[in-house]
Amino acid sequence: MKGNSEVIAALNSLLTGELSAMDQYFVHAHMYEDWGFDELYTRILHESDDEKAHAAKLVQRILFLEGTPDVASREALNIGKDVEEMLKNDLNYEYAVADHLREVIALCEAKEDYQTREILEVLLDDTESDHMYWLEKQIRLIDRVGLQNYLQTKM
Repeated sequence: MKGNSEVIAALNSLLTGELSAMDQYFVHAHMYEDWGFDELYTRILHESDDEKAHAAKLVQRILFLEGTPDVASREALNIGKDVEEMLKNDLNYEYAVADHLREVIALCEAKEDYQTREILEVLLDDTESDHMYWLEKQIRLIDRVGLQNYLQTKM
């Protein structure tokens, strides 16, 4: 099915974001593992896998719309230097992804591409109710119990 060129370009832009987030989570996960924070390693590696699954859905949709997925492009990564900075950088990335998803959902609505809109709404729900929520909760825990107490629970 020949898709709208603006929608395909927007999907490729989202794909760049998902792949970049996947890479950032991947690096952060292995930093946590190296530092001995096994619980954070496991969770963030899971987040990297989730981003990969989001990217796969975007690739599938781009191909369905007879576009060419751009899997080479990446945004600049924000690799943190400590746990708190890493969590905040990941959360900021998720906020940007959610905003971008909302913009592309609006574009799909305007171009009457309701199927793509529905796919993106699922990604947005996952981003907001899983990724962002979990990261916000970790930052609140650090604020409430202090960084050292928080880190003790993540070994």
